[in-house]
Amino acid sequence: MPRSHHMQARAVRTRIALVHAAAAEFDRHGYAGTSMLQVSKAAGTTTGALTFHFGSKIELADAVQDLGRSAVRAVVDRVTAGAGPPLDLIVELTMHLARLLEDDIAVRSTARLMRERPDSRPGLSACWLPAVGELARHAHRAGQLRAGTSPAALASLVAHLLTGTEARTRTALEEARKPDAVEQLRQIWDITLHGICADREA
Repeated sequence: MPRSHHMQARAVRTRIALVHAAAAEFDRHGYAGTSMLQVSKAAGTTTGALTFHFGSKIELADAVQDLGRSAVRAVVDRVTAGAGPPLDLIVELTMHLARLLEDDIAVRSTARLMRERPDSRPGLSACWLPAVGELARHAHRAGQLRAGTSPAALASLVAHLLTGTEARTRTALEEARKPDAVEQLRQIWDITLHGICADREA
C-alpha cells in the first residue's frame, strides 16, 4: 500500500476511534462535563491528533450526533422496507429503536446531546417520526386502529414510549443496573394493543 494511502487509512481509523470515544464520554458526562482532553485520553491519542480532526468540542459533538442519527436511519429504512401490517411494523420499529438506546452508545449519546444542545441539529425523532406517521396513516386506512384513534395520536404515543425508554435506560446505567427498557416496552405494547380495561356489563 502506498504511503499516502496508509496514512489516509490511519487517519480514518483515528477519526472513527475519536468519535466513538467522544460518544462514550458525552454519554457518561454530558456535553458540558466532557472536555477535549478527556476524549483524547479515552481514545488513546493526543489532543493534537484530536484537534487535527475536530477543531472544537462542537464539531466533535456534531460528529457523534451524525453517527447516532445514521444508525437510527438505517434501522428505520430496514424496518419500513419490510412487509407486514403497518401497526406491526410500528411496534417492530420501536423495539429496534429501544434496543439501539440500550446497546448503541452513539445513539444513546446523541439522545443526551440533543437534550443538552437542542438548537444544534435535528433530533433523533426527525429520523423516525415521519416514518411512524406514515405507517400510522397506513394502519388507519387498513382499519387496524380502533374507531376514534387518530394516526397523530398513535405517533404521539410512540414518541412518549421512546422518551420513556431512553429515560429508563439512562437511569439503569447510572445505577449500574442492566437496562430492561426493551422488555418493559414489549410489555407496554402488549397492554396497549390488548387494552387494560376488562369488559364490564352496563
